[in-house]
Amino acid sequence: MKKQLSYALLIGLVACACVRPKSAETAKEPVAGQDSTQSFELPAIPATLTSVAQREDYLIRHYWDHFPIAAQTTVFPCEKKGIEQAWVNFCYLLLPCPEDYSEARIKETFHKFLVNKVVLKHFMGLADKYWYDPNSPIRNEEFYIAMLETILRAPVLTDTEKLVPEARYELAQKNRKGSRAIDFVYTLKSGKQGTLHALRSDYTLLFINNPGCHACEAVISELKSSALVSRMLADHELTLLAMYTDENLSEWNEHLSDFPKEWINGYDSGQLINAGQLYDLRAIPTLYLLDAEKNVLLKDAPFAQIEEYLILHPVL
Repeated sequence: MKKQLSYALLIGLVACACVRPKSAETAKEPVAGQDSTQSFELPAIPATLTSVAQREDYLIRHYWDHFPIAAQTTVFPCEKKGIEQAWVNFCYLLLPCPEDYSEARIKETFHKFLVNKVVLKHFMGLADKYWYDPNSPIRNEEFYIAMLETILRAPVLTDTEKLVPEARYELAQKNRKGSRAIDFVYTLKSGKQGTLHALRSDYTLLFINNPGCHACEAVISELKSSALVSRMLADHELTLLAMYTDENLSEWNEHLSDFPKEWINGYDSGQLINAGQLYDLRAIPTLYLLDAEKNVLLKDAPFAQIEEYLILHPVL
């Protein structure tokens, strides 16, 4: 689906890229104190590149070549609404590409922006909005990490300006896809305790939630109605750990009946998950899919993506 979207977007962008950008003589310098009205120009893709893959690669690699950045610029050099749409298009072009390819192009892009703090901070804000905001439909932690790794090495930002990015980078390293999920203790209604790492099944689905929240209720409904989840639980291929990390146990007790008996429904009696920031809980609910060794397969993913992964990777 994402690849089809990328091709459709590429066709539209290629049509726009058939015209050469304005010359330096016709491009106007922004005036201090005024918003620039200069429009964003796409690169012209060489006619010798005929395959979709070649043209897509060229467009991505050269997407920002004609962005009018200069070290002495004190105002943002392009019309901001147009740039935001250009940014969104760029993000969608990257989404279906291999992660290492996309992350390399992101680092190259932000390296271009390092010459001017006004430009850099504007694009940092767009990265925050589209890759970091939990409500963004294209939120992508790996893309965001690639951006952070570039800007945190940049002398153009002061130590104070790096404080928030550094904190976000540190938190993003926890439970990163491919790493082992951080262990914790859960407590059941009976008082019995267990740990995440001690659970034994081919897959573990960690569901961190707040009982009673509408979004949590929607995910609970999805999980209950999934025939795949029900079968995998019955066959002991999957363990579903519903975890409450806050301290209002009376509310948790009120909603115990919302959770099927086949699930493990626990809470953090020591409040260690929140206190130690063991997991990034900017958005609740959150779902993590783990393998048998508790390595993170999918982090903070929608249930539809988790279900698709389980369908494509059945237990043999």
